[in-house]
Amino acid sequence: MDKKRIAVPLVCHGHSRPVVDLFYSPVTPDGFFLISASKDSSPMLRNGETGDWIGTFEGHKGAVWSVCLDTNALCAASGSADFTAKVWDALTGDVLHSFEHKHIVRACAFSEDTHLLLTGGVEKVLRIYDLNCPDAPPREVDKSPGSVRTVAWMHSDQTILSSCTDMGGVRLWDVRSGKIVQTLETKSSVTSAEVSQDGRYITTADGSTVKFWDANHFGLVKSYNMPCTVESASLEPKYGNKFIAGGEDMWVRVFDFHTGDEIACNKGHHGPVHCVRFSPGGESYASGSEDGTIRIWQTGPLIHDDVELFAANGSVGKVKVSTEEVSRKIEGFHIAEDGKTKEKEAENE
Repeated sequence: MDKKRIAVPLVCHGHSRPVVDLFYSPVTPDGFFLISASKDSSPMLRNGETGDWIGTFEGHKGAVWSVCLDTNALCAASGSADFTAKVWDALTGDVLHSFEHKHIVRACAFSEDTHLLLTGGVEKVLRIYDLNCPDAPPREVDKSPGSVRTVAWMHSDQTILSSCTDMGGVRLWDVRSGKIVQTLETKSSVTSAEVSQDGRYITTADGSTVKFWDANHFGLVKSYNMPCTVESASLEPKYGNKFIAGGEDMWVRVFDFHTGDEIACNKGHHGPVHCVRFSPGGESYASGSEDGTIRIWQTGPLIHDDVELFAANGSVGKVKVSTEEVSRKIEGFHIAEDGKTKEKEAENE
């Protein structure tokens, strides 16, 4: 197994309440983007590579539970506790559409072709809005058996995936018939469901397990027990050889997809981790936490011999050390509550 590596994340401040959802856009001609949902009611858009703040979408009057970007990252959508789902112009921050619901909207997702918006929430109804005819009433898919927690599109927008807050399992709906065609059984409520970029796998987090399902034949491919209750998991999109998971112990862990072995454990958040997602190229991944911060971690292995270690007084000593020695030193290094004290990233010689 690879030596455990230390990761120094980019820390993104800005939200005043817990961060509860993250979504990366695909790579566009302008790069890729990261959007975050927070209980502070104001989703934020960032440069996906650097974490630099681009803008804040202002207009919700309650916690925002879910966010997404369309394929071209030109539009954003959000689902909120103010009983609305909103579609935004991602270039100007203007609200394009506001769709009224009768209860909290917990999940939203753009179709792959960007023309449709899927929403779900406490009402137990899945709705499909046609963004080309936003004033038309939405199509309602068969009543969900429970309060909707997650939604996603699959199979070139022919299938909808959803999970519930108050019961286990992931349900797959045929969009044409509006009926459930398959249920992926889990013991606990599925708090995170992600369709892999290549469309091969569905990654789910339920209780303290992460599962991988065949997205075409729906069989269970892998199931791994986690060290704690995990709220979110994400599969590396390029090679599919590792996955990340985060949950109540505040750490973001990286695991080998084939064996389930832990590859890395990233510490830094000061509250439970609510969401983790890989960037579209797999070179980094982001985590959002109860502490109100987003942290962006680099995926690449740490193979540096010379590491600059900062002593508490700020002096620098350049020394030849092993990765494990650095890990031990940094394990005991106190990170200030405001996140301002950070180790300097290891540098190439």
